Amino acid sequence: MKKHWYNHFLEYLTITIGCALMAIALNMFLEPNTIAPGGVTGLAIVIKKLTDIPVSVTNLVVNIPLFITGLMILGKMFGAKTAYGTIALSFFIEIFLRIFKDFVPTTDLVLSAVYGGVILGIGIGLVFKAGGTTGGTDLAGAILNKFFPSLSTAKLMMVCDLVIVVLAGIVDKNIETSLYSTIALYIIVKIADFIVEGMGYAKAFFIISNKEEEISREIMEKLERGVTALKGRGMYSGLDKEVLLVVVDRAQEAKLKEIVRNEDPSAFVMVAGIHEVLGQGFKSI
Repeated sequence: MKKHWYNHFLEYLTITIGCALMAIALNMFLEPNTIAPGGVTGLAIVIKKLTDIPVSVTNLVVNIPLFITGLMILGKMFGAKTAYGTIALSFFIEIFLRIFKDFVPTTDLVLSAVYGGVILGIGIGLVFKAGGTTGGTDLAGAILNKFFPSLSTAKLMMVCDLVIVVLAGIVDKNIETSLYSTIALYIIVKIADFIVEGMGYAKAFFIISNKEEEISREIMEKLERGVTALKGRGMYSGLDKEVLLVVVDRAQEAKLKEIVRNEDPSAFVMVAGIHEVLGQGFKSI
């Protein structure tokens, strides 16, 4: 089924907002304090420290050949949204630099690393959630993976980011710069993951019991949640078992445990956190 025009509009609007937030973090918190938390933007901060070339210019100059190489090696998987994200980020960096000029909220390195990391992480998360990228080390990692298949894209991205973090300390002649850049990088990754994957509000219960019928009925009646019976077999006993799978939100977690305890105190229960649930009874696909 084709997407409606407003779905495309919302995706590009989300990428635009994400790029604007990234530009704010870079201009106001990270670049003024030479905090370079990996990525092409981090490399651009290092280059500006050495040559005074604007971050927006370096971002485009490095990402354009990366994008072209990505199209040649990886195909069209990094298409229009990556091109748009790359250009939008450079645009906002330059525009905000002119609007806010030398406005820097803080020169404290800890505050700059934390707030810069949080805002940049939110921006990157929004871009990723909309299915876009801004080029950078994720694209570089994917390209290098084609030449070094024994190393995963994630590991190659990490190597690229760590090299840039180390460079930040070298050009600033201060090991603390690298340390603060590492803090910012960690925050960015965690916040971006949080935005993309969600709050992890749901819980999946795997229940093994001799009273699966009673437990299932109580769950469906009292919690109004569906129950799926998976076929299993105890390897020690050799007996066939039904494993009940139930997904509930956090508010129902305690009630579900109470139901199982009341029906079969000797039941075996496994609980797993879930980042996102789509479908009946939860968020629509």
